[in-house]
Amino acid sequence: MIGNDIIDLSLAKTESNWQRRGFLEKQFSVNEQHLILNAPNSFEMVWRLWSMKEAAYKIFTQQHSVRFFAPKKFECKLMLDLKGLVCYKNQKFYTASIVNQQYIFTKAGLIKETSSYSEMGSPDQIDMMIKNKLNVLTGLNISGIEQIKSRNGAPSYYYKTTRLTSSCSISHHGKYGAYSFVKA
Repeated sequence: MIGNDIIDLSLAKTESNWQRRGFLEKQFSVNEQHLILNAPNSFEMVWRLWSMKEAAYKIFTQQHSVRFFAPKKFECKLMLDLKGLVCYKNQKFYTASIVNQQYIFTKAGLIKETSSYSEMGSPDQIDMMIKNKLNVLTGLNISGIEQIKSRNGAPSYYYKTTRLTSSCSISHHGKYGAYSFVKA
């Protein structure tokens, strides 16, 4: 299983006020609040932790076909080299983030190293990027590859009745989009 999330940092700066009263307390555990308030760049830490929670949430919803909003219950721990761990209901989700001036991208998996494919681009390109990658991997005609969403909105890619992705996550925020998938 795979999950991902991407945050457009310039959009987050203009549309979100993470410093408003009660925001941190509602979204983050006491330990996470400590990480945020003691980070060299608190703004960046807020959105890195948020992207970790979102990526883990996307895996959980694929597993259990249920959607809910409870970010505080997904507990983040930081490890070395932008790696992390998110815990929820005795389940562990291993994360790896990319942080730069433009965006924060986080990918999560159930094991430390998930064999997956990921790419970033503009939000309107993501579907075609996935189809192109699946074409390269399988040799199947792009025109026959289609996205089908589950009851809870999780995407999967098929060629006719053959499932091509065993797990897929698509994210977009502002001018950035990203996909991650595990080939079936």
